[in-house]
Amino acid sequence: MSRDVSDLYRSLAEDADRGQLALPEALRRRADRRARLRAAGGALAVAVLVGGVVTGARLTLTANPAPAPPPATTPTPTPTVPMPSPTPSTTPSTPPATSTTPGAGPGGPPTSAAPRTPTSIPDRAFFTVAKANRTGLNTVIRDGTARPKLCDARYPSDAAIVQSRSRNLAYRLAGTPEGYVPDGSYAHSITIYRSGRADDVLRELRQAVRDCPEQDAQSNNTPATSRQRLLPDSGYGDESVLFEMRATAQDVNGDPTGGDEVRLVRAIRVGDVVTVLWEQGWENTSSERSQVDADSRRAVAAIEDWLG
Repeated sequence: MSRDVSDLYRSLAEDADRGQLALPEALRRRADRRARLRAAGGALAVAVLVGGVVTGARLTLTANPAPAPPPATTPTPTPTVPMPSPTPSTTPSTPPATSTTPGAGPGGPPTSAAPRTPTSIPDRAFFTVAKANRTGLNTVIRDGTARPKLCDARYPSDAAIVQSRSRNLAYRLAGTPEGYVPDGSYAHSITIYRSGRADDVLRELRQAVRDCPEQDAQSNNTPATSRQRLLPDSGYGDESVLFEMRATAQDVNGDPTGGDEVRLVRAIRVGDVVTVLWEQGWENTSSERSQVDADSRRAVAAIEDWLG
């Protein structure tokens, strides 16, 4: 062994003798303290790192704030997306639906059709008496109205007449044999009035009867007094007026026979048409209400068939 190496070993031994080795327990406590310091230092490093990240994030958020929401009263505009152009189709388009209701406009609500006002009166508008009441006498239809005179009555509704036709019609009662003298006759007329004016006719006629309770008349060319009064009436057409004209019955010589001669007059409105049956008797006979009622119903039926 060289001299230098020997000197080094000797110096090391001298240093070891001068220093006192620590006991094992001391060494263990020292190692534990170092481990705790090392762990605390690592946790502190992690805390510092996390704090730095949070602080950095806050700085980033502060430097770039989020846009504030729009006011509640301001609607957020919606971007308009252009629609693509329609592609031509080979299927035929369906036409718009149209109303099939009479009087309705295209696509609109139906309108009520106004009642039709006729402009002329055909012969078929006049009724035919029942077979049991026929006399075989011909009738002639002519222009004009048939209405009894009632004192000085005037009828303003006459200015609304479109057309008027009348006839005289004889009849016999069902129990009278054929070939005998008729039991009565009618002055029968049909008149068309302008739309909405026919009801004036019946109103004016009622008033005329009320205003003429009595008037001078002739019976067999003998002066007499006729008394007029309204009678209850319903069930004919749209409305009707019935009144009687009553006078003292006389024979051919003008002498009283002890009874009354009664004439019945009924006016019936059907829409804008008014028909009048004025029963005039035959050789001093009086009107029979049942026969006048039956012929009034036939008159209404004929007019309704004509008007459709």
